[in-house]
Amino acid sequence: MAEVEIGRGKSGRRAYALDEIGIVPSRRTRDPEEVSVAWQIDAYRFEMPLVVAPMDSVVSPATAIAIGRLGGLGVLDLEGLWTRYENPDSLLAEIASLDDATATRRLQELYAEPIKEELIGRRIEEIRDAGVTVAARLSPQRTAQYHKAVIDAGVDLFVIRGTTVSAEHVSGRAEPLNLKQFIYDLDVPVIVGGCATYTAALHLMRTGAAGVLVGFGGGSGHTTRTVLGVAVPMATAISDVAAARRDYLDESGGRYVHVIADGGMRQSGDIAKALAVGADAVMVGSPFARATEAPGRGYHWGSEAHHEELPRGKRVELGSIGTIEQILYGPSSVADGSMNLIGALRRAMATAGYSDLKEFQRVQVVVAPH
Repeated sequence: MAEVEIGRGKSGRRAYALDEIGIVPSRRTRDPEEVSVAWQIDAYRFEMPLVVAPMDSVVSPATAIAIGRLGGLGVLDLEGLWTRYENPDSLLAEIASLDDATATRRLQELYAEPIKEELIGRRIEEIRDAGVTVAARLSPQRTAQYHKAVIDAGVDLFVIRGTTVSAEHVSGRAEPLNLKQFIYDLDVPVIVGGCATYTAALHLMRTGAAGVLVGFGGGSGHTTRTVLGVAVPMATAISDVAAARRDYLDESGGRYVHVIADGGMRQSGDIAKALAVGADAVMVGSPFARATEAPGRGYHWGSEAHHEELPRGKRVELGSIGTIEQILYGPSSVADGSMNLIGALRRAMATAGYSDLKEFQRVQVVVAPH
């Protein structure tokens, strides 16, 4: 891709966000009911390519179970309130009642409570006992400390998710997590990220990860761009990482690593476009923060919002629009793409003439500035 001159001393690639591209319909259309949106990673098959983000405002043990029973995958944050407090319901209600001026400071206070290892095991067992696939998240910084408790409790998919995760973290203060050795030693598939470039993704794929998260793990509640100046538009990031998946497939002699788009998926059209430019699945947060069952009670925040030194997220009010089932499968009572996400995806694929997700990655797209 040609570089654009920013000024005489610096050039950069032109990159595209999801709202700057559009899916092109083909000469053949299909019946939406005949379209398959099933997705399989390792031994685990799901009825939809949708992973709900490990954020306290959307995933509790109860909502993880509900999402699993509806055919998706909810990831529990093992550094959230559910592993710090025996019963965080009253604290979640308090967070929803805070005014904007005090919200960040109070979040920092609540999340300063230490993580309790026995609660990690108990939360995972609670989800596992319901008979759904169990996915749980730790940050790279805490993975070495707590991974044994996670594995012992019987997690199915282990998610190592940070704002930016590299296979070669350099630190003079602490021994960095050796991802390759760590993933090799584990008995469960690992999904790791975020990353946003071809090279970073290729390095993460070489660690043996089953899936790679693309993006910086947040949309509506995220201020990484404002605070750090770090931003890679998602359409370009997903496409670059999909190219790394293709090249790693050749390099490894046929090992397929799943690409999961993570962040900025607010409407059903964003999900369709992320899959169209090469994602195998998407990780979403804010659409489910609007569910009536969501623990955040209409508010939404991620782990970056309570960082003790440099918060890079905020608590945002999104309101509630319907149940988890309505958000996934409809019927929708609004025309903004926030409900019936799976029905909309089926219709997008049918309109473009594709019958499954792998085929849909070949759909034609155009640059169509918003």
